[in-house]
Amino acid sequence: MAIKSVQDMVAAAKEKLDNISPAEAKRRVDEEGALLVDIRDVRELQRTGVPAGAHHAPRGMLEFWVAPDSPYHQAIFAEDREFIFSCASGWRSALTAKTLKDMGLERVSHIETGFTGWNVDGMPIQPYDEWNTARKSADA
Repeated sequence: MAIKSVQDMVAAAKEKLDNISPAEAKRRVDEEGALLVDIRDVRELQRTGVPAGAHHAPRGMLEFWVAPDSPYHQAIFAEDREFIFSCASGWRSALTAKTLKDMGLERVSHIETGFTGWNVDGMPIQPYDEWNTARKSADA
C-alpha cells in the first residue's frame, strides 16, 4: 500500500478550512476575541518566541484537550469563540484544524503561513521566558 503524501493531506485539509493571514488572525484576536493557539513543540517556542498572547497546546494533546469526554479536557476549548491554530509553516496547523473541525469544533481556522509568516509580517512576538511568566501569572 502506498503512503499518502503529506503535501496532499495538507492541501486536502486546506480546502475545508478558513486559511488566514497573520494580520487577519491578529485582527480576529483583537476585535472578535478569537484565541490564537500555538501548537508547536515547547522547544520551538523557547527557540523563536511565541505570538504575543497566544495559548500553547502541544499538537500531540489537542484531540484529548478538545474532547469533552476526555480525562485531559481543557475548559478553554469549550468556550464559544473562534480558535486559530498556528505552527511553524502552516502544515501541522492545517491538519490540526481539519481534525478538530471533524471532531465538531465549529469555529476553527489556521494561519496559512504559520509562525514564519507571523514573524515575516512583523506581528508581535514575546520571548518565551516573558510569555511563560505572563502565562503563569494568569493561571495563578
